[in-house]
Amino acid sequence: MQKSVRYNEGHALYLSVVARKEGSKRGYLSKKTTENSRWTEKYFALYQNVLFYFENDQSARPSGIYLLEGCTCERAPAPKVSAISKEPMEKQQHYFLVIFGHEGQKPLELRSEDESDCNEWVECIQQASTHPKPDPFHVLPSSYSDIMIEREILMQKYIHLVQILETEKIAANQLRTQLEDQDTEIERLKAEIVVLNKAKERMLPFQSNQEEEDPDIKKIKMVKANGKKRRRWTESMGAHDGVQSFMRGWLCRRKWKIIVQDYICSPHAESMRKRNQIVFNMVEAETEYVHQLSILVNCFLRPLRMAASSKKPPISHDDVSSIFLNSETIMFLHEIFHQGLKARIANWPTLVLADLFDILLPMLNIYQEFVRNHQYSLQVLANCKQNRDFDKLLKQYESNAGCEGRMLETFLTYPMFQIPRYIITLHELLAHTPHEHVERKSLEFAKSKLEELSKMMHDEVSDTENIRKNLAIERMIVEGCDILLDTSQTFVRQGSLIQLPSSSERGMLSKVRLGSLSLRKEGERQCFLFTKHFLICTRTSGGKLHLLKQGGTLSLIECTLIEELDASDEDFLIKCNKAI
Repeated sequence: MQKSVRYNEGHALYLSVVARKEGSKRGYLSKKTTENSRWTEKYFALYQNVLFYFENDQSARPSGIYLLEGCTCERAPAPKVSAISKEPMEKQQHYFLVIFGHEGQKPLELRSEDESDCNEWVECIQQASTHPKPDPFHVLPSSYSDIMIEREILMQKYIHLVQILETEKIAANQLRTQLEDQDTEIERLKAEIVVLNKAKERMLPFQSNQEEEDPDIKKIKMVKANGKKRRRWTESMGAHDGVQSFMRGWLCRRKWKIIVQDYICSPHAESMRKRNQIVFNMVEAETEYVHQLSILVNCFLRPLRMAASSKKPPISHDDVSSIFLNSETIMFLHEIFHQGLKARIANWPTLVLADLFDILLPMLNIYQEFVRNHQYSLQVLANCKQNRDFDKLLKQYESNAGCEGRMLETFLTYPMFQIPRYIITLHELLAHTPHEHVERKSLEFAKSKLEELSKMMHDEVSDTENIRKNLAIERMIVEGCDILLDTSQTFVRQGSLIQLPSSSERGMLSKVRLGSLSLRKEGERQCFLFTKHFLICTRTSGGKLHLLKQGGTLSLIECTLIEELDASDEDFLIKCNKAI
């Protein structure tokens, strides 16, 4: 009788629990039974190269286990639906098979209600059958061949490291031998110096005795002595030269070491280190900015241009141009500037940046148009989002992995802060640039030009926003208001005020408490304050505004504002007397 296969059931149950919690793929699938060829819905969980299935997602014990090692998974066509089939059509559309790697084993037939879910299951099972994911608690080898390959790689690395270690040991021994030889040579030279000094001391009495001898004999002895002295002097000088050369080299190295250490600790070196760090940070920021611009152009602008040229365009070419005005040109400009920065960094420690800003400054005028158009581009984008087709297409673009969850409005805002970022960088760079530096004047000139451009852009944005605000208020007023079409008319503020009725007896505004407004027919007015005029309007239930027929438009030049404190209730009363 054939015995059944034994396995570690406890560990299998543990893996099933881990699969239900941390499996790479989990969900309901329909499984075709082998007995009656019926489809039953089970809860499947894939963990590494093991596929578990349960009765439902609350079951603690698995109904079955499939080992996926060496298996293949592929999509299968939907079987023909028989006339007696009572299953709905949508459940017979997404089938796939798990084919085991030996004959006699019937493939596992599964199906899913969603096509994308079916494709994900096929991909996950295929990956698990070939390259199983590592267990976070146990490192399990994929196969014996993989272990042998990894062992061979590690062995080669080990042999290489051993060779390096042996080479370093040999070099260390050679250096140690050289040091010992030099120490021996120094001791020998010191001994020779001592011998020479003693010989010199012994020669002194002999020289005193020579004075008593015959002059001719003295001359002959002197010639011989001079010859010996020359030979000894030559030998001793050779030894002295070796010692002196060694000492001079040591003193020179020591002197330069002190000089370098003093400079490293000096304020100038610290300033140069900070300056270099600012330049490196600028290069990193420029790299990130160019990457953001490339995402804006490649993931949004160019695809939307293609969509605008389609048969049923979700957006027009004019709207695309309005939203992405000068975006592509700005990207090309900063790619050139970024390449120049990288070329300068390649020549470090020589850093010359002023000429790059000289090239960049004349081209920055394109930012004026972009900044001036920024608010309008966001309005056009908001209007286009009301189109469902465009909104769906835009969300598809924003789901790209390169966007990192950021919306199109975020990428359109990045160029708005680039000019101020350059100004801050140049300000920090000048703070650590000496006054006698060759680039200081050029950097100061670039900073001043960028500040002028930034102020000009800020003024233009303010004027544009003010005009748009005035036009928006003018469109809200039913009768219209011609004074708001004046470009010099600047909006200050708006709000609700209470207009008190005039008193014919006293010739001035009556003072009442706010609690009696309904009795005296006092009304709430919507007021708009501009630099030249003050508008008083009434608001209808539909949100539209109507100018008051009398006193709805007040010229501030012809008005006098009086602020009076009422002692009885400590309320402020504002009286406005128009001069005739």
